[in-house]
Amino acid sequence: MELLIVTGMSGAGKSQAANVLEDIGYYCVDNIPPAIIPAFVELSSRGGDLLSKIAIVTDMRGGVLFGEIDEVLKNLRNNHIGYKILFLDASDDVLKRRYKENRRKHPLADGIDMSVTAAIARERELLSKFRLLADYVVDTSHISIAQLKVQLSNIFCGSVSNVMKIQCRSFGFKYGSDSEADLLIDVRCLPNPFYVEELKTKTGLDKSVRDYVMDSDESREFLNRLLSFIDCSVPLYAKEGKSQLIISIGCTGGKHRSVTFAELVGRHLAKENYNCSIHHRDIYKL
Repeated sequence: MELLIVTGMSGAGKSQAANVLEDIGYYCVDNIPPAIIPAFVELSSRGGDLLSKIAIVTDMRGGVLFGEIDEVLKNLRNNHIGYKILFLDASDDVLKRRYKENRRKHPLADGIDMSVTAAIARERELLSKFRLLADYVVDTSHISIAQLKVQLSNIFCGSVSNVMKIQCRSFGFKYGSDSEADLLIDVRCLPNPFYVEELKTKTGLDKSVRDYVMDSDESREFLNRLLSFIDCSVPLYAKEGKSQLIISIGCTGGKHRSVTFAELVGRHLAKENYNCSIHHRDIYKL
């Protein structure tokens, strides 16, 4: 049985994540108190292949019951029941905007006079240790539901094993940095196709853009040194048992230079037989 525990900040998209996980073959249960998890796992073990992949969403909606999660996780480990933790996060500003738009009450503010800002700060404090313990962290601040589905599919399609999964991403700094990045590379120092009229509306997926970006000694040297660094560091992350490694490459708008380098790095890692996927966060933004 593969057991995935989904938690994270309220408003970060855990329910949407559960829908995605269900679509890719997980049996999902939303808003379950931690104390019920062991009994549910034991019951599910009788379901054979039908319940071989389970995702359980548990979070602050459980109120004081969520405080039992430490003991529950300890008991799972003591009983040799393996699990992975997926933590959904988003920036404070995005969470506040989402609560304002949907007019729902934050679970920590329910029944007491607490502002959304204070509730988010308190929740982040209470969940900080689980974010550090998480095997996978997904920040939904700058992605759509469709992009969330792509990310989770890349991570969880197949077995949730100890084999490290690598995501190679591009993004634009003008839309915000990638807070999930383990390795963040800034390529704004390289030639920019944006200022070439015939390339401005194209992206790094187009050969003409890639050729322009790489048609300089600086870009080629940058790539060679970057690949050498990655070839050195990735095995070290794998040796430490890291489940997911996110390499994020950013340029100004996230369309040209960062896309070019994310594609080149991702293809290099694939040739080295790493489990690598490529994702372009801002490529189609205006």
